[in-house]
Amino acid sequence: MRGLRLLLLALAGLLVFLQYRLWVGEGGSRSVARLQQQVQQQSHENQGMQQRNDALAAEVEDLKSGEAAVEERARSELGMIKPGETFYRVVEPEGTAPAPEAGTEPKSE
Repeated sequence: MRGLRLLLLALAGLLVFLQYRLWVGEGGSRSVARLQQQVQQQSHENQGMQQRNDALAAEVEDLKSGEAAVEERARSELGMIKPGETFYRVVEPEGTAPAPEAGTEPKSE
């Protein structure tokens, strides 16, 4: 009878220990939930990076395939012009309001 009680007590202790490890310990449900959240966050970040990589790859392909893209980039980013062209910069005087857009009515106060 005493041996049965010791065995039952040992099994109950083992059950408590295993439940503790399952819920709180390393590899437990909290740890798994945290890892799943990290995986989801990393997947979202990877999608953004993949879109960025795809855009950059398309831009590289465009630059390799035609001179028009190179010319456009040189004009917009470097301010370059072709020989024989004249560059004009239009500077708006300070204090003038921009012209209203087409299809909009001026606001009355």
